[in-house]
Amino acid sequence: MRKLGLIGGTGPESTVDYYQAIIAKYQEKTGNNEELPEFLINSINMYKIFELLEKGKTEDLTDYLALAVLALEKAGAEYAVLTANTAHIVFEEVQKEVGIPLISIVEETARTADKMKLEKIGLLGTKFTMENDFFPQIFAAAQKEIVVPNQQEQDFIHEKIVEELEKGIVEPETKDAFLKIVSRMAEQNGIQGVILGCTELPMLIKPEDSAIPQMNTTEIHVEAIVEAMLRE
Repeated sequence: MRKLGLIGGTGPESTVDYYQAIIAKYQEKTGNNEELPEFLINSINMYKIFELLEKGKTEDLTDYLALAVLALEKAGAEYAVLTANTAHIVFEEVQKEVGIPLISIVEETARTADKMKLEKIGLLGTKFTMENDFFPQIFAAAQKEIVVPNQQEQDFIHEKIVEELEKGIVEPETKDAFLKIVSRMAEQNGIQGVILGCTELPMLIKPEDSAIPQMNTTEIHVEAIVEAMLRE
């Protein structure tokens, strides 16, 4: 079994989800619920990531994340993942600074969109995820279009992610508001599906909440993580 290195804390709630989902998926794939995968977790500071992005210090962010991955590499990790969509703003730069492969949540989500035959897809996430082009670039390479909410909606979504979801708070009013945004994007922008591009969003939005297909980036990432774990 290949040793996984997990960069967590980006935020804490989704790190718990990753941990539990990796164990469940591993047991499902191995058919053994009495065995647990052994892997490494390096929990870092989500708020430092936000601060660096607010100040436009992407080089410092690259260094911060690369050092976190290198610590896992030194501890024996054979591959690693960043458990947040926002951190993937500097994914390519971090990959160049470390000696082990990283599995991209964005690339895996693009592959899933292809399997679902979706061509025009909405993206919800932090303002950093929605404002930057790391999702659109990867999807454009696969002949797919990414659509983001309008500026007012982006501000609202970011605020609720930071002030509620990152702290484990799930409010029904917030859920209703997010679903209305998705419905508006389907009606006015013609999106065929929506990416839950913050790993806390599945706490709020469930598949049964909308007829619009959802891509749970945590779930997609975990599938690729465990496949890599079991690869010879």
